[in-house]
Amino acid sequence: MEKRSSGILLPVSSLPSPYGIGTLGKPAYEFVDFLKKAGQSWWQVLPIGPTSYGDSPYQSFSCMAGNPYFIDLDELIEDGLLLRSEVESASWGEDPQFVDYGTVYQSRFPVLRRAAARGMARDAEAFLRFRHENPWVENYALFMAVKSYFGMRSWTEWDDEDIRLRKPEAVARYSAMLKDDVDFYAFLQFLFDGQWRRLRAYAHKNGISIIGDVPIYVALDSADVWSEPRFFQLNEKNVPVKVAGVPPDAFSDDGQLWGNPLYDWDVMKKDGYGWWIRRIEGAGRFFDMIRIDHFRGFEAYWSVPAEEDTAKNGKWIPGPGKELIRVLKGWFPNLKFIAEDLGEITPGVRELLQDSGWPGMKVLEFAFGGGESNEYLPHNHVVNSICYIGTHDNDTVCGWLGTAKKEEILQACRYLGVKHTEELPDALIRAALMSVSYLTVIQIQDWLKIGVEGRVNTPGTTGGNWSWRLLPGQITDKMADEIYEQTLRYQRCARRPEPKKEKEEKAETKPEV
Repeated sequence: MEKRSSGILLPVSSLPSPYGIGTLGKPAYEFVDFLKKAGQSWWQVLPIGPTSYGDSPYQSFSCMAGNPYFIDLDELIEDGLLLRSEVESASWGEDPQFVDYGTVYQSRFPVLRRAAARGMARDAEAFLRFRHENPWVENYALFMAVKSYFGMRSWTEWDDEDIRLRKPEAVARYSAMLKDDVDFYAFLQFLFDGQWRRLRAYAHKNGISIIGDVPIYVALDSADVWSEPRFFQLNEKNVPVKVAGVPPDAFSDDGQLWGNPLYDWDVMKKDGYGWWIRRIEGAGRFFDMIRIDHFRGFEAYWSVPAEEDTAKNGKWIPGPGKELIRVLKGWFPNLKFIAEDLGEITPGVRELLQDSGWPGMKVLEFAFGGGESNEYLPHNHVVNSICYIGTHDNDTVCGWLGTAKKEEILQACRYLGVKHTEELPDALIRAALMSVSYLTVIQIQDWLKIGVEGRVNTPGTTGGNWSWRLLPGQITDKMADEIYEQTLRYQRCARRPEPKKEKEEKAETKPEV
């Protein structure tokens, strides 16, 4: 049985930093210190891969790579790979509370190229060893180099059909022609890997483990699909035949057309699910617990013809089910998993979750509609679950108060025993912490009582997401102490050792004889 614990959800991008976006530098270490002081055991960071159009880490250029935006520039200065003047002369955006992705993109890569030029010469042996130990880097680096060569267009639109279809002679030709760029993109992963390993080791030393996300699907415009198209439902030209989404529901008449290519589960099965083993092994380099996004897709997935404009005309197709989960549990007995089991959950999904033994999710913002049997109400929680007030895809708790239905707010007040709406944020935090769920994770915005401006992501929209950031000094020792007191009250942390008090000893002065 897992011991009761709690954590805080904060994407790396949301950390404070003078360089336009959160990084793996000093503020990340300070956040670990804050978590420790607050009695927390977990830091949930969401996906950390390189982002593409729309800036969502759930649509990444690689399911194995780290985001170059997160490489800390101050560390590179201290390491002698950059001059401070080179960093300070660049523009990083005007508003420290929100990421300006366009500005960060324009400024960061020229600076990183300077660091890479120096580092590849100085650290050649360690860099070569990293590439040897991480063979996925070669496909990713070549993909990014060719993508850059073709103006960052999606690989499905590259002008050269031979490299688009990854014919061996074209791979050899572009690898030679773009060698400097290939080396550059590979070196960025070398830098990211080193900084992440040091941060993670520091977190572990301070009793903090890291939760990260593995989106069930990968982006079409990714090294994953381009380099291994046989594992996806593509035609002979490597164009998707069927794509992912979810069907119409109470929130959307058309459903959601995600557009991700679907897996060819028959091919994956014949390969012993090697692609998924490599993927989870890659995630295990970064995380101690992995949240499988859209877990229900393992039981059945919504398959939409690629030519459709909406998700309405799809159908449910059986997924790999117990077989894949058995393989992953067998290969990774020491990794912890969370099943993101939100949305419309069928008896088949419930059975798969039960068989997996993985904890599901309980979200309090979903609890106050549908009566007393609502599974998200705290009295219906089970120990083997993770309790959230809201996730990155939901509004902050203060934002939710302004958007939820009036009946839900009234029910929440009655259920939690409060008379005034403004009391609900604190009441929901208490309810999350006192839940029987063995782990509670709360967004830092909810501890800070930040409104809708702190929302991380609104599903189904583009632009304005993934941009909110903490400001320097916004989290304090006093706040950590307050969180610790609540965490301790609900037995989610151990009591801190009492500080040793110096004994006041009175020295007696004896007269000389």
